[in-house]
Amino acid sequence: MQGFTTLDTVVLIVYLLGVLLAGLYYSKKEMQGKEFFKGDGTIPWYVTCVSIFATLLSPISFLSIPGNSYAGSWILWWAQLGMLIAIPLTIRYFLPIYSRLEIDTAYHYLQKRFACKYLRILGALMFIIFQLGRMSIIMYLPSIALAKVSGLDVNLLIVIMGVIAIIYSYSGGLKAVLYTDFIQGTVLIVGIALTLLVMIGDIHGGFGTIWDTLTTGHKFMLEKEVWMSPDIVSTSVFIVFIGGGLATFASYVSSQDIVQRFTTTTDVHELNKMTLGNGVLSIFAATVFYLVGTSLFVFYQQNPDLLMTDRRDLVFATYITYELPAGVTGILLAALFAAAQSTLSTGINSVATSWVLDVQSVVNPDMPAKKQTRIAKFISLGIGVFSIFVAMIMAASDIRSAYEWFNSFIGLALGALAGMFVLGAFSKHANAKGALAGFILSTATVMYLKYFVPSVSFWSYTLITIVVSLIVGNIVSRLTESGYTAPKGTTVS
Repeated sequence: MQGFTTLDTVVLIVYLLGVLLAGLYYSKKEMQGKEFFKGDGTIPWYVTCVSIFATLLSPISFLSIPGNSYAGSWILWWAQLGMLIAIPLTIRYFLPIYSRLEIDTAYHYLQKRFACKYLRILGALMFIIFQLGRMSIIMYLPSIALAKVSGLDVNLLIVIMGVIAIIYSYSGGLKAVLYTDFIQGTVLIVGIALTLLVMIGDIHGGFGTIWDTLTTGHKFMLEKEVWMSPDIVSTSVFIVFIGGGLATFASYVSSQDIVQRFTTTTDVHELNKMTLGNGVLSIFAATVFYLVGTSLFVFYQQNPDLLMTDRRDLVFATYITYELPAGVTGILLAALFAAAQSTLSTGINSVATSWVLDVQSVVNPDMPAKKQTRIAKFISLGIGVFSIFVAMIMAASDIRSAYEWFNSFIGLALGALAGMFVLGAFSKHANAKGALAGFILSTATVMYLKYFVPSVSFWSYTLITIVVSLIVGNIVSRLTESGYTAPKGTTVS
């Protein structure tokens, strides 16, 4: 049990310097206007594919997925299999629309579809508020975990993480973010796969023991859990699969940090490849993460005296620090840092893009490209510093629960945005008033369920928001402007 060694520190520092240098390298070409926000058209589909994967996999998932598998079962793995719902829906219905309309942001679609700039601004503001809270949490939680297992100062970790992400987000725009995400996503995949191989070697009986635990020890699916109950009150495999799939679908079609990747090209075949590739990577990574969690369970069953924490969200970080060989520990902690930095840099860039293109440029449509880029850089710097400051306050005062409540509250409202996108794509006669009414009532519905009917599984929330948006949106549209028809090319047919 050697803990965090000098070699691990060197590995972590080399990784951080490598990411910084890579970001600066891809920032050497000065980007202006659309190039800063959408790239210069030279980014391969596989780079964008890995970037989407790295964006969706937060450091919270890096720690919590193995922790859930370690302490419970694989039931939440079915949420990742929900990609089998999300990807076909996105490819079949939304990517052709986004390509055809050549949208600049996710919320640009709302303006084109409903001929209402205020819906575009509303969508952008909801996304920005959500991301500001999320980025602070993204920096705070992994830094706390790293500080506990490495002995490094938590504020130092927060500042390093934030400053590196700010530098290349500020200087290089989306292209620098995508290429550094590609590097960090690769580190994530290699790191977690390497960990699993090392763990299998440390377990008596190897993979056979792990497989026996999955199939006969009820670690894959606990006996008390319901497999195919459509009851939205219970967290069954059916609801987790449907809910996870629709939640991912909502991110694909209405969250700027993901849709921004789709704006890098108008080639539908390229868009399809990056979406399918992301699905394969996500399901593979989730499977490995859950196998790691089950391996942790088996390892500590065989070696109970080595277990140093009773917190499921820290058990993986503890194993990385005290059970892996020197150097490998540094690689895995670098992977944890990679999960945080990729999500953070994406958040910084997507917020700056959405603020400039969805808010300021809508209010002032004649703003020159050079001014747009300059404002976006200052916004990147400002929100990066703001997130560092808030994360340090959280670390000092331990207000994690308040921020999780805030994040959850805004996240529910953000999820209702997907209802507007589905309404717009599938209802030719839905208008802006109907879309707004659907958004307000679907948000109110899930807020009520969350705080007054907690027995309803949160995995059903996205389904509920979409259904409510469709029903309310169509009714209000017919009552207010029954003759309205969507602009050509903005719906699925």
